Amino acid sequence: MKVSIFITCVSDVMYPQVGEAIVRILNQYGVEVDFPKTQTCCGQPSYNSGYWEETRTAARTLLRSFDDSDFVVSPSGSCTYMIHHYSELFKEEPEWLEKAQRLEQKTYEFTQFLVQVLGVTDVGANFPCKVTYHPSCHGSRLLGIKDEPLELLRNVKGLQFVPLPFAEDCCGFGGTFAIKMSDISGAMVAEKADHVIESEAEVLVGLDLACLMNIAGHLRYRNEPVKVMHLAELLYEGMNLR
Repeated sequence: MKVSIFITCVSDVMYPQVGEAIVRILNQYGVEVDFPKTQTCCGQPSYNSGYWEETRTAARTLLRSFDDSDFVVSPSGSCTYMIHHYSELFKEEPEWLEKAQRLEQKTYEFTQFLVQVLGVTDVGANFPCKVTYHPSCHGSRLLGIKDEPLELLRNVKGLQFVPLPFAEDCCGFGGTFAIKMSDISGAMVAEKADHVIESEAEVLVGLDLACLMNIAGHLRYRNEPVKVMHLAELLYEGMNLR
């Protein structure tokens, strides 16, 4: 099984420890992970802004990078779902369309791969904290990631899970939305932070680093002590693999 990690821009630049956590967790299950150095942005910012030709350039680079991989695993539901748009981008180019469809079929968000492909729901982690979970929009609504992260959390020893009020509400990031409509975005993340505080959780976890960065930034602005982590980080820390 040749598994490649698709690190994504935000993780690569801001949260490289999340990629490390994913690799080390997968290694525990006999999965060797490689990192194609030619990989680049999935093209989502340009795609959402209407620059489709520029997006095709980025997409071709990504398609070449993962052409030989059996599976591709990503820490982001948002970037994972962007690959599902490649078929639309290349519908007039049969050679690239075939590559796009292959990549879509073999690309998984991290918890999807762990639960659906490896069949792992209990990594043997211990994390004695009160934890709540934010289901990001692309992962939950478009990829259908709902039970996988919750099942993994349920099996963490010592973890007290508390529901997040209005959990499915968007955090307000939305990529370029946060820039183009900053006032609305700011109001949305403030409301999300209110609900995180209301949960009385010590830790907020999620699957999309851009969303987590947005929420964490607002919590820090308000001097709230809630720790924000990607789920892979929580599992890795709880497995004590360092």
